[in-house]
Amino acid sequence: MEPEAGKVDARRGRLTALEYINGILCGDRVKLAQAITVIESELEADGELAERILEGVLPQSGKSRRLGITGVPGAGKSTFIDELGMHLLRDQGENVAVLSVDPSSQISGGSILGDKTRMTRLAAEDRAFIRPSPARGHLGGVARRTRETLLLCEAAGYRNVIVETVGVGQSETAVRSMTDFFLLLMAPGTGDELQGMKRGIMEMIDGMAINKADGDNRARADQARAEYESALHLFPAAADGWAPRVLTCSALSGEGVAEVWGMVLEHGAHMKSNGHLEERRRNQALDWMKELLATGLDEMFHRDQEVGRRLPVMVEEVRRGHISSFGAAREMLVLFHRRGRAAGAKE
Repeated sequence: MEPEAGKVDARRGRLTALEYINGILCGDRVKLAQAITVIESELEADGELAERILEGVLPQSGKSRRLGITGVPGAGKSTFIDELGMHLLRDQGENVAVLSVDPSSQISGGSILGDKTRMTRLAAEDRAFIRPSPARGHLGGVARRTRETLLLCEAAGYRNVIVETVGVGQSETAVRSMTDFFLLLMAPGTGDELQGMKRGIMEMIDGMAINKADGDNRARADQARAEYESALHLFPAAADGWAPRVLTCSALSGEGVAEVWGMVLEHGAHMKSNGHLEERRRNQALDWMKELLATGLDEMFHRDQEVGRRLPVMVEEVRRGHISSFGAAREMLVLFHRRGRAAGAKE
């Protein structure tokens, strides 16, 4: 039975789902941070609590602007977000939540989680919420529970939610499936920019900003902008009728950052007017369901006791070359399938 609201569940050592929900809806940043910790937990015992929290806040989510930002290393993403966030707070009178994903070590699994030190001004603002999360090897440039965290921030009343990805690459595009505007941040003078870009990302972006367009870099930034504009014209027009633009800015001086935000707002108005924003979010909900199904099946697979006993054996067989990777995977899937059918028959 659920303990009374306001009391701590001794079995979990945490507040009840109702306490988390009420705290989030009241804009309590401490409760919000604690709830995100529950959501990100990989403990099976926290799964039910996380689900109840999400179900409780879901009706109050979906009202924010969702901005995804990716870019090559050294493009200045954190500095840009710090300046953009201050623009929203200072000039627009709004609030902002930043979900920043730190790369995790493939060896130790640890991450730096230093985004609050890189966004020093935002970190000191009461109307800003910064949540760094470790990627933990999760593909897509986002953490495993970024979607859920985004919904919690929306329910907490954050009008703007920015998702900063690990970086740019073939797998760093999942953020596109959870945001309204996908911004690619670049820096001039990095050498062969066009050659180094992934075609898939260029096809997905809603806009691009060439950062560090100040001092001696200004001319190179203008040249890069022209080159990227020419490259974007080679791609077919998007179904939503929006043509991605390329702007220049300087996160250091703040010049051009307001114009980048203006592009985001213009895109939002365009998408709302033709119904594509609603369609995009519906498709994102379907993507989320598919991701949860895949994650759930993976967890069920690894929790199965017989699979747990057999898997180390198959790993060693593959390592020794006694069986192919394909054969081993097929055998494990057949085992899991048979176990599932047997369990269903007993029920």
